[in-house]
Amino acid sequence: MRGLTRALFFIVLILIVFLGQAVALYTDWLWFEEVGFTQIFAKTLTFKLILGLVFGGLFFGLIFLNVKLAAQPYRGARFWPQENVIELPGPELIDPVLRRLLLPVAILLGVFAAPQAASHWESAILFLNAVPFGIKDPLFGNDIGFYIFQVPALSALYTWLSVTLGIVTLATAFGYLLYRGLQYGPAGLFLSERAKTHLFSMIGVLLLIKAFGYQLDAFGLLYSSRGAAFGASYADVYANLPILRTLSLLAIAAAGLCFIQIFRPGFRYIVSGVGVLIVVHLGGLTLYPSLVQRFRVVPNEIAAERPFIERNIEFTRRAYGLDKVESQDFPAEEQLVSSDLKRNEATIKNIRLWEHRPLLATYAQLQEIRTYYKFVDVDNDRYQINGTYRQVMLSARELSHQHLPSRIWINEHLTYTHGYGVVFGPVNQVTPEGLPEFFIKDIPPVSSDAIKITRPEIYYGELANDYVFVKTKSQELDYPSGDQNIYATYSGTGGVPVSSFWRKLVFSLRYATLRITLSNDIVRESRILYHRQIQDRVKKIAPFIAFDGDAYLVIAQGGRLFWIIDGYTTSDRYPYSAPTRRLGNYIRNSVKAVVDAYHGTVNFYLSDSQDPVIRAYAGAFPGLFKPLDAMPEDLRAHIRYPQDLFLVQAHMYATYHMRDPQVFYNKEDLLSIPRKVLDGQDREMEPYYTIMRLPGEKKEEFVLLLPFTPNKRDNMRAWLAARSDPPHYGKLIALDFPKAKLVYGPKQIDARIEQDAFISQQLSLWGQRGSQVIRGSLLAIPIETSLLYVQPLYLAAEKGSLPELKRVITAFGNHIAMEETLEQSLQRLFGDRATKEPAQTGVVAETHAGEKNLAKRALEHYMRSQEILRQGNWAGFGEELKKLEGILKELQKGP
Repeated sequence: MRGLTRALFFIVLILIVFLGQAVALYTDWLWFEEVGFTQIFAKTLTFKLILGLVFGGLFFGLIFLNVKLAAQPYRGARFWPQENVIELPGPELIDPVLRRLLLPVAILLGVFAAPQAASHWESAILFLNAVPFGIKDPLFGNDIGFYIFQVPALSALYTWLSVTLGIVTLATAFGYLLYRGLQYGPAGLFLSERAKTHLFSMIGVLLLIKAFGYQLDAFGLLYSSRGAAFGASYADVYANLPILRTLSLLAIAAAGLCFIQIFRPGFRYIVSGVGVLIVVHLGGLTLYPSLVQRFRVVPNEIAAERPFIERNIEFTRRAYGLDKVESQDFPAEEQLVSSDLKRNEATIKNIRLWEHRPLLATYAQLQEIRTYYKFVDVDNDRYQINGTYRQVMLSARELSHQHLPSRIWINEHLTYTHGYGVVFGPVNQVTPEGLPEFFIKDIPPVSSDAIKITRPEIYYGELANDYVFVKTKSQELDYPSGDQNIYATYSGTGGVPVSSFWRKLVFSLRYATLRITLSNDIVRESRILYHRQIQDRVKKIAPFIAFDGDAYLVIAQGGRLFWIIDGYTTSDRYPYSAPTRRLGNYIRNSVKAVVDAYHGTVNFYLSDSQDPVIRAYAGAFPGLFKPLDAMPEDLRAHIRYPQDLFLVQAHMYATYHMRDPQVFYNKEDLLSIPRKVLDGQDREMEPYYTIMRLPGEKKEEFVLLLPFTPNKRDNMRAWLAARSDPPHYGKLIALDFPKAKLVYGPKQIDARIEQDAFISQQLSLWGQRGSQVIRGSLLAIPIETSLLYVQPLYLAAEKGSLPELKRVITAFGNHIAMEETLEQSLQRLFGDRATKEPAQTGVVAETHAGEKNLAKRALEHYMRSQEILRQGNWAGFGEELKKLEGILKELQKGP
């Protein structure tokens, strides 16, 4: 009876422990069935189970069998007198306890080891579905795919073998100690024949595994940070690598000595083998490489490291896609006139005047309608509106459960189930009051242009809560209308049917609430929508893809709403490639995920079918990824180059545009991303989307831009552009400015704006009136062969949060203007130049009277000459002095 009670107790305990996991597993299966990816769930689960069972079982078997073999009482004579032996409790006392505990403890350890092994399922999948890169590393001659697909799995296997056999060896030795097969006394260590054979065999196997580990360590030299550039350096190749190969041979030799020692008395062979291995390991991997680095490399580092720097440059550029950047020279001339602006009218009309931070605050004040609606972000996109290619900004009106007037369970999970509609407007238009123009606004959506919304409900978004029930007896709020609420019933395909008491009970257990089971509002037709947060939704299906944090909304398919999320394949195992923190050293934007905001359907499209990593996953999960051509055309028209990827590439390009090893080593042409002060903090300038005509192209396109300055300098040096429109999607273009010419950078233009007497006076006046002046991002727009700078100015009451666009500042060459609209500002800047003539060399700080202040021009030329002098450009310095001399002569002549 006592045995039955004990068995029942253990059964109940196991049920309690595993019930939560069983419920999560079952509800996950239902969810995968809903979204149509059960094969992904099944295959992933199968891999986890196989790995867990195989390696958990191996761990159990190894520790159980070896300890059981050791747990045999030693019947031979004592090697030392009884009084000189360290005594432990006798085997007759230990044996009954150990025999009862050995099996359950071994099973428990195997259970604990199984999840650890199962966690490497991604490595196992990639190992079995490896795809060659077609590029070999120059040190070992292996394909890059070997390091990305095979080595991680081999490293995981090596770690498991080392840890497992190490634990088993210690447990076995302890078993022999308890059963007196291993004794220790004043004369030393004594081993019975059985213990000696058993333990020395295990040590020999451990040493063979260590030999394998040294080979893996040799591959690890490809990720060394010892030298002048990331990757195997001179000291790694000519010091560490020979030592590691020697250590691998020594480990094999030491293993052989262990096996020989089994048949020889004493410990001489095993001590000699292991001792030599330890000495060579400590001296060879620390002292010898340091001596080579100090006395061979440091005296002439560039000569020694040159071939390894070349490898680092080549492989880093490939890993980040920088090898395909098209470089062009951009003269940055100051010869822009009104006729040039007319030829680039589409570019001018799409200059972004509304920045997302002030615009988000303005949207919140004007269009949230109710406290429980929130705008999370503002997205940049482009649409054909009445036959015109327009850049727009749009934001989803999502429901925030945290801001409900009453956060009771029924409200959160049955009544308030979805957001409603979007706000949508041009980037460059404002009302007379300085507020944004809307193409789509209000609830229900009111559209003034060709873009219509036919399905405004947002059940799946960025703010969604854990779960909601639809098709219940409770009224489901559709949208508010004045003092009334409009109710509706969900008619989409999303959600898991809650068609039985059993399912209600299961979901009660999953979400730890009895309200689901006891609710009379949930009927057989009801559905539960969960994993509604779009990032969580796509990550649940494809956890091996890294998804962008900035999903963006698209209106397509006859007025329906879709989320597009960029997905990346990454790795930290690309040889010689410099790493990026929290990312690795390889990245591709291989996936575009599309989520229907109403139905919740998810589709994954291959945006880079040449990426070997995504090809490996596609081989492992057939049917998961669709070709990009399968994406509906009106959705495909809105894919864009992702900003997160572009920033990663821009940071790497700032260093790796230098392809000459000597220049790279000396960092002679190091670039930096311009910085700006935002909310009192100095931050890097963010890349920005715009519609423009690239140099040499015939029409405007949607591009992502970011300028560069020389390191620790403020003048403009280059900019990088990513193209988003077909057929050029994904291409990167770098425009390099002349090194011998001063081209004003964003920080210098900012400084000149602050130094302008008229603008400075206006800013001070607004500040004294109790308004908060918000200066938007300074945009550098390439037009023809020149650069035009545009900066919007917003005003907001100190106690309010409704920013209004009040002025637009434009700058070109040495000219600055500030007016109420972009058109007026450009007219003041270029209105007096009808033909293309060289820009005047003095500073013309435009005022409302349009007078030219010679004294200010002289001061500007003096400042410019000092900047050129700091750059060491003596020819340019001489030219500026001549111009300054001419202005001073004009001042002497008088009016």
